[in-house]
Amino acid sequence: MTNNRSRSFFSLTNSDCHYPDPKVEFRFTPQPTGVFFAQTHQPDVVYRSIKMVKRNLTSTTLDTLVSLAKRRGFVFQSSEIYGGLSSVWDYGPVGVELKRNVKDTWWKSMVRERDDVVGIDASILMHPDVWAASGHLESFSDPLVECQDCHKRFRQDQVQTDSCPNCEGQFGEPRQFNLMFKTFMGPVEDETSTVYMRPETAQAMFVNFENVQTTSRKKIPFGIAQIGKSFRNEITPGNFTFRTREFEQMEMEFFCEPGSDEEWHQYWMNFSLNWFKDHGIRGEKLMLRVHEADELPHYSKASADVEYKFPWGWGELETISNRTDYDLKAHAKKSGKDLSYFDDQKKQRYVPFVVEPAMGADRSALAFLADAYDEEGEGKQQRTVLRFHPDIAPFHIAILPLSRNEKLTPTARRVYDILRPHFNTQYDDSQSIGRRYRRQDEIGTPLCVTVDFETVEDDDAVTIRNRDSMDQVRVPVENLESAIRDQLNNMRVDSQG
Repeated sequence: MTNNRSRSFFSLTNSDCHYPDPKVEFRFTPQPTGVFFAQTHQPDVVYRSIKMVKRNLTSTTLDTLVSLAKRRGFVFQSSEIYGGLSSVWDYGPVGVELKRNVKDTWWKSMVRERDDVVGIDASILMHPDVWAASGHLESFSDPLVECQDCHKRFRQDQVQTDSCPNCEGQFGEPRQFNLMFKTFMGPVEDETSTVYMRPETAQAMFVNFENVQTTSRKKIPFGIAQIGKSFRNEITPGNFTFRTREFEQMEMEFFCEPGSDEEWHQYWMNFSLNWFKDHGIRGEKLMLRVHEADELPHYSKASADVEYKFPWGWGELETISNRTDYDLKAHAKKSGKDLSYFDDQKKQRYVPFVVEPAMGADRSALAFLADAYDEEGEGKQQRTVLRFHPDIAPFHIAILPLSRNEKLTPTARRVYDILRPHFNTQYDDSQSIGRRYRRQDEIGTPLCVTVDFETVEDDDAVTIRNRDSMDQVRVPVENLESAIRDQLNNMRVDSQG
């Protein structure tokens, strides 16, 4: 949540991110390191990889990002041929890969590299009593004010003045506006068939707590993670894909023993901030902002936001909340189902507390895009480059035959087929080689592999060109896969924020 009240925050560097207790293991798997050496067709010549070039720009404009996103296939306006639909966006061929990589990287870090978190994929539609128990039907609303002249509506807490910013007219009395989308299940549209599009993925993990704990045989502490669509009828969506009415969340509910919740809250704050840094976002563009008491939701004991400095200012990427036992108790009361946990070791029963890291996939993808954007050079030598971390970049490799000459195509396709099972690879033979390099720079492809006439006629070797340094090394095709892995691993290490 971003507003005008005074901020309570602290900005952390890598050295500041200590974990709350040495007994709490930080299970983040370090990326492999090592120096890349590429053997050329001259046996006595060896090249060493170059470290990632630091970004030249400290920021850019939102208009620049929107233009690039449309031009290079990251994001399109939804239903554009009909004039579009306000604040609804479609991800194009490049953008869908970017967002998929953000989600896959989060899932890998949050679930697959840990032994204390499991996943689910719950339905969007849920029993209406879920939202009654959670408090959404009663309190999931924003204060709305409407201009009496132009009738444009705004969130009251985001209006800077007493008059309408659109026409300077006067506002009417504020009223509460429920943010949930309502629909009907079945052929009859009446109150008995009312259901809601979920406004968050979290509640499915609470109502499935017993099912997951029993079938996975997990002991407290453990977590349940989910990635999925949510819907909120926002009064004032905007800032491109940052605030929309349909969005994707990456959430995890971590169930722990009462009394250990504050320690785990600190742990997950550190984990979350480091996740963004470890995947390429600059530390100076991130901060952890602790919520003031009057900001806290009804379920939260304490909350903090990981925020990124977007072109328009600081914006929330993830909220880490200590939800206490509010949700499990609320659902137990409403459903009549016992959602407590029996601790075999301590021989006691309790309702677990919950710490929740909740991240927006769309916002995070936008932050990675904004942070990666860079420009360098002048005049005809100027280029735009997206310096993505290799795990976030939409494509790892681009295969570029020097031209469309029929002698090059079979070999280029053979190299493409060799790499495709191992890396997300794109084949591009349209326009000049220089234009194709620039095109790949603009979508953030870390490495380009060029097939030329020497490849076909002489050495069966190709040229690997580094996105950041633009340095090139020549590698035999038989060693290409391992050489690329080494280069990407070096770029992973060098791109950590």
